[in-house]
Amino acid sequence: MNTDRISELRIEWEAEEKIAHIHGWDFSHIHDRYEEEEDLPWNYKQIIDENRVDSMELLDFDTGGGEFLRSLGHPYGKTAATEGYAPNVELCMKELLPLGIDFKACDDASNVPFADGSFDMIINRHGDFDPEETARLLRPDGLFITEQVGGENDRDLVEMVLPDVPKPFPELELSIQKKKFEDAGLKIIRAEEAFRPIRFYDVGAFVWFAHIIEWEFPGFSVDKCFDRLLKIQEVIDKNGYVEGTIHRYLIVAKKKG
Repeated sequence: MNTDRISELRIEWEAEEKIAHIHGWDFSHIHDRYEEEEDLPWNYKQIIDENRVDSMELLDFDTGGGEFLRSLGHPYGKTAATEGYAPNVELCMKELLPLGIDFKACDDASNVPFADGSFDMIINRHGDFDPEETARLLRPDGLFITEQVGGENDRDLVEMVLPDVPKPFPELELSIQKKKFEDAGLKIIRAEEAFRPIRFYDVGAFVWFAHIIEWEFPGFSVDKCFDRLLKIQEVIDKNGYVEGTIHRYLIVAKKKG
């Protein structure tokens, strides 16, 4: 790779680094530049829809910007949501409260500001959770439906640029979490785990992603990881993409009546 191209790549990647931020949970900036979750063996929204009826009191914990929650079409007067990330809290207050959704700021999954037995269904996609607190919030026969990012997520990608970084959440394994829910008095209705590819078609998209997912890529920067990014570029030049592995698991649990 000649020096002119290396210089151009550095400028390009540093530009991606400077603009890396997120609004809600919006990855549209790298749409068509990467792929993931295209082939999970379950459909999270479909599972919710199969179990949801309009009369239920529903909570979306760690709702992000509320985009997915609104897509469900659940009656707003029977819908509640929480979020702890400050920019998203502001967004939810602006977007959800005027609809009549009972939104509360909350960044502690073990101390959720709703009364015992408030909900028939609690949903949680890629957010924090506490099985004991979930059991407290659910009514008898209430359902908890969650799709989570597992502890092995993106590890091969992380090791390409930050080889000595430990796993941030090693306890996020299906077998460990199933037992925690059972210990909290919930019955496991469904539990599945999947490892699927994630592909990046240009290094700039990878740089943006690594800055957004900072808990997986702590301390990442173009300057610090430049030589390793050049190696990823060589892989993309050869194959058209660089591939890693996502780790997801699904739990549907029911509070005993």
